[in-house]
Amino acid sequence: MNSRDIYVIQGTDYRQMTMELLKACDLAGDIGDRRKRIGLKPNLVADSPASRGATTHPELADGILTYLEENGFENLVVLEGSWVGAHTMEAARVNGILEVCRRHQVEFLDLQKDPSVPCQAAGMEISVCRQALALDYLINLPVIKGHCQTAVTCALKNCKGLIPNREKRRFHTMGLHRPIAHLNTVIRQDFILADNICGDLDFEEGGNPVVMNRILAFKDPVLCDSFAARTMGYDPYEIEYIRLAENLGVGTTDLSQAQIHELRQEKNRSPEHGKQAAAPRGRVGQLSGYVKQHNACSACYGSLIYALDRLNEEGALRGKKKGSIAIGQGWKGVKGDLGVGSCTSCFKHSLKGCPPAAADIVRFLRENWQ
Repeated sequence: MNSRDIYVIQGTDYRQMTMELLKACDLAGDIGDRRKRIGLKPNLVADSPASRGATTHPELADGILTYLEENGFENLVVLEGSWVGAHTMEAARVNGILEVCRRHQVEFLDLQKDPSVPCQAAGMEISVCRQALALDYLINLPVIKGHCQTAVTCALKNCKGLIPNREKRRFHTMGLHRPIAHLNTVIRQDFILADNICGDLDFEEGGNPVVMNRILAFKDPVLCDSFAARTMGYDPYEIEYIRLAENLGVGTTDLSQAQIHELRQEKNRSPEHGKQAAAPRGRVGQLSGYVKQHNACSACYGSLIYALDRLNEEGALRGKKKGSIAIGQGWKGVKGDLGVGSCTSCFKHSLKGCPPAAADIVRFLRENWQ
């Protein structure tokens, strides 16, 4: 696997999907030396279960630890520092990752209690937790989700859990974007397993999960966050920290050069029958009122919800008719007016893609939804 590769797998057996993905990426071969100290960095921002859209699914950590142990790796650790005001160990307990660590007999490190070291980060001094700097190989497990200040949060911002609380406070006084970009010149992410299962619509603490049922693998954190931005309906350059990180040489935003490898696609599944929830609720439920779905896969449906949220922010949903946008496998070969996804190819206005990115759906609906 190289820095331009993106591996994608869809489904609902998250532990098995994780192991399939790691085998396809040959993670063991990428790590090499079995004596290396390997750290898993989940997102445990607060004491919230993964189903709410804020934290990493524990099945991902379980799958990684199982894979690594089966391949002879023993020097393993899971490490995290929750946001200021939350207790890391309680977040790990509520999420379920603490139980995963106990089952695998792998140490969980609370970085809120870890000493830090001042580091030079491309012209900015940033204190980083000592245990994070002691790793030989870092596996980042971010959640693709919204954020109330930066709009999108994923691999680059997830590294904020590797700094002490006083530094987290300072990052906020600086506006987050610039220090996040500079932090990633010090923290090297060797492998990224992005949780795109049900990240929140626009808030880092969860509450409005958008079911996508995908797990993705990357080597380049900037490419990862660029993909995440488009998944949520943004151009990568709209997210300042992504652009700044690229300028600092952390990675690239150029998705046109990416090689996407789809291992498995979810088939014949509608969001209301998904694993995460009985039916869309809250803001996601309100946005779903504009959708006329028939056997839609989660990733396609989720992309449309993110796109509708972007349009709602613009005020573009005012006066729009409910049930206007068709989506799903049940529309194959059927004629209609407005459809999203390759399954609606017979419609008068149809956007190709399986699934299309939310950023493309936004543009398509602006032009065709009268």
